[in-house]
Amino acid sequence: MFKFSFKFMFFFTLFFGTLVSISSMSWLSIWMGLEINLLSFIPLINNKKNIFLSESSIKYFLIQAMASAMFLFLIIMFFFMVSMDLNKSYLLMMNVLFSSLMILKMGAAPFHFWFPSISEGMNWTNNLILMTWQKIAPMMILSYTMNFNFLIFIVICSTMVGGLGGLNQTSLRKLMAFSSINHMGWMISSMMLNENLWMMYFIFYLILLMNIFILMNVFNIYYMNQTFMMMFSNKYFKIIFFLLLLSLGGLPPFLGFFPKWMIMELLISNNMFMLMFFMILFSLITLFFYIRITYTAFILNNKKMNWTLKNNSNSMKYKTLMIFSIFMNFSLLLINLIFI
Repeated sequence: MFKFSFKFMFFFTLFFGTLVSISSMSWLSIWMGLEINLLSFIPLINNKKNIFLSESSIKYFLIQAMASAMFLFLIIMFFFMVSMDLNKSYLLMMNVLFSSLMILKMGAAPFHFWFPSISEGMNWTNNLILMTWQKIAPMMILSYTMNFNFLIFIVICSTMVGGLGGLNQTSLRKLMAFSSINHMGWMISSMMLNENLWMMYFIFYLILLMNIFILMNVFNIYYMNQTFMMMFSNKYFKIIFFLLLLSLGGLPPFLGFFPKWMIMELLISNNMFMLMFFMILFSLITLFFYIRITYTAFILNNKKMNWTLKNNSNSMKYKTLMIFSIFMNFSLLLINLIFI
């Protein structure tokens, strides 16, 4: 009972810190919200019995604390520059520095060096929070200090690093971390043009990632060689997992293609053809390593495992999960038939 109330309290303050940041009217309140969020997430990922979780929590705290300290220093410098009525070039430099700190906090390229290693030390639940909820506040603050040319550079870097970085990974947690970096490039590009489109993309990404992480957590899958011997004794779970990964990669006609399609239309209408070309190119690379996971799972059969897998495929709640995943993946087909 005490353990449950402890986690519930920190989950509440985790969500509360983000809400404070995105609803604040002053930079100091934004900084306070980010600190509440950080200090709530550390106890959730820290575990004395698991050295990898403890290492990840220390790394995460150091990176985020450094970024928060620099953010507070830049706030003070910004008010000093405004009061001194300095040249606009200095204010532009401050704008880029603000954006860089938010990109560091969310783990987008080229400030992504900490993200895969921290993701490797966490379980799937903590990874889900790290790759979804922890991005909201930095993304919203990034939209306040938007520098168009700088963000185009960030989008290209994020999609490129996210696509190429996952090619040589055997750990599924690192692979999903690089996939998250690639998706951050798409989110930033949508945020530059239409904030509502960014929110829609984030919701679709959250739904798909939640389905995938629940399946991998249920069957205790962390490395690619565990998929060789067939992580699911039920063949229907294999198919659903395969379709979820294809949807996350943005392959039509699945759910994940719909927000990418909207972003591509918006980029075309704004004559940003080269940016769209790079984003599509590196998204195809991410789709390649998604297919590589499922291809080996379907074709190869390796009896060697890292640890014993759970056989939960006959449980009623997992059958319900499978039906829900089918519904979410094929809902885009109904959207196409009704509205297009």
